[in-house]
Amino acid sequence: DAPALAALSPDSSWIHDSWGGPEGLAASGHAWAAVDRGGRVAAVACSYFTGQTYEDVAVLTAPERRRERLALACVTALCADVAARGRTASWSCSRDNRPSRLLAWTAGFRLHREYVQYVTGKALAPPRTSTDVPA
Repeated sequence: DAPALAALSPDSSWIHDSWGGPEGLAASGHAWAAVDRGGRVAAVACSYFTGQTYEDVAVLTAPERRRERLALACVTALCADVAARGRTASWSCSRDNRPSRLLAWTAGFRLHREYVQYVTGKALAPPRTSTDVPA
């Protein structure tokens, strides 16, 4: 639900960014979450990008709730919904994200290809110019 998603830490807000925020994700019908008795999200899986053929899966697990198979349960339910919508679930993650790759494998995904990821946005440091280098 939206309040539980809104209560996620700022570092976790990426999970609902593609839906315009927690309310958008909660209303989308494209997410499954494991919520504890206190109303906190333990794990959530959602369609992060949706196209005509594919829905790319995103998943988040609270650090203290890892290794409880909650993310797997959320991903499994989400993938069933994706299939019911007549689409194919896809999974993208960096090559170095071993936990994500293992979860994907356990959920039944198989490696199709690896890719190089380019990112735009604010630079971490200003680019060096020839005037920055001592002669």
